[in-house]
Amino acid sequence: MTQLPLQAVLFDMDGTLVDTERLWWEAVEEAAGRPLTEADRPEVLGRPVEHTAHWLAAATGRPAPELADALHRDFADRVRTGIVPRPGALALLDALARERVPTALVTASPRAVADTVLDALGASRFAVTVTADDTEHTKPAPDPYLAACRALGVDPAACVAVEDTETGVSSAEAAGCTVLAVPSLAPIGTAPGRTVVAGLDRVTPQRLRSLMPHRLRVMSWNLWHGGTEVRDHRAKQLKILTETDVDVVGLQETHGAAAEELAEALGWHHHRAGDNLGIISRHPITAALGDPGVGFYGAAGVRIEVGGHEVDVWTAHLDCAPYGPYESAFDGLTADALIAHEGVRLARLRDALRRIGAAPGVPVVLVGDFNSPSHLDRPDVAWPVTRAAEEAGFADSYREAHPDPVREPGHTWSPVHTEHEDGSGRPEPQDRIDFVLHRGLRVLDSRTHVTGRPRPWPDVEDNDWPSDHAAVITTFALAGKPVGGGA
Repeated sequence: MTQLPLQAVLFDMDGTLVDTERLWWEAVEEAAGRPLTEADRPEVLGRPVEHTAHWLAAATGRPAPELADALHRDFADRVRTGIVPRPGALALLDALARERVPTALVTASPRAVADTVLDALGASRFAVTVTADDTEHTKPAPDPYLAACRALGVDPAACVAVEDTETGVSSAEAAGCTVLAVPSLAPIGTAPGRTVVAGLDRVTPQRLRSLMPHRLRVMSWNLWHGGTEVRDHRAKQLKILTETDVDVVGLQETHGAAAEELAEALGWHHHRAGDNLGIISRHPITAALGDPGVGFYGAAGVRIEVGGHEVDVWTAHLDCAPYGPYESAFDGLTADALIAHEGVRLARLRDALRRIGAAPGVPVVLVGDFNSPSHLDRPDVAWPVTRAAEEAGFADSYREAHPDPVREPGHTWSPVHTEHEDGSGRPEPQDRIDFVLHRGLRVLDSRTHVTGRPRPWPDVEDNDWPSDHAAVITTFALAGKPVGGGA
């Protein structure tokens, strides 16, 4: 089981590290001229001074800039005389320092207030400090946490953010962080990727590491007649699978026994569907999904268990003819004609999507050789196959990681076909036709993969890469399950 390493811990300030939420509440009450109530919390807690000042201005008729200045002064005065660290806060900061885990202070308070608090806590405890003055948008926008991660040089998915308000939690989760919530004045509900505890006094670096999400690295790979066009294909396939450190592989063109043989050699689990599709997994397969007797084209899936999580993984192979890129490049078909010729593939995918359905709470990965370009890559044609997957709630992991199709085309067809194989010398259209789609997961990274420098067809038998497609590999984070209560 692979968990992401803990790269940094990002701390909110007010109410999380120091007991200032009470002081802020009192300062707002003073400006409002009345006691605050439960209904006022969303406008007061976790909000920047300017937000609360505008809210007070609407209620009191006083100018917002005047109220903001008064709130700044009153709160700063209260902080200087009444700051108290939350129980366990300093001990946790010291423990993280001993274990060389970087920390950052990420607050919606202005720099002047943060500096006052840092004088009490010790500014040297934090490698980075981000305040309301440092980003265009502050909490609940993700900007402050993203800025802290950039300054630290860490991945938000490998960080824990410690927060005490729903506003701060929203900011950290939008940035992609795992969250440890320590409510101060208002309760916080549980959610995937979020742990709620009563206080910091029993939180340790080890506990924070245990919150990190598990990694799931998924590959889509068309084996090209099982790999038989290349010498020693099985040994080369095993070497590639080992070197890429993948967890689950959706296979197409298995040529019968490839899934069983690869899984047996790796000590993995496998599922074979017909003579063309298979899935191999280092994690246990708990159920087979779809039609086990599917034909050469179609889709099949499995449910796997990953560290207490269930994930459905499907592999699909869609019909290869008529092939849109050929009809576009060689025949000059219009966009409408190209779309009209996608009917067989579209029907095949819709059948797969119907079989996949929607299992509440179970994320889904759909991989495969779709034999169709993506509408995200070629805006001049609304390619219907990938659009249908998108309409069913599936996101394209490669385009999530690489939004610009010009800068990162991600071509998977073809690393060995540079010229069309009819002997005409025409360049082979290069396209992204292999996909790792998902519903309900967080993408950490996605890339295409080819080993070595494959020689072009037909001189391929000694290639290190035993396929005519590039593989696609996406690394997902499996968010932790909701945890509430306790310390």
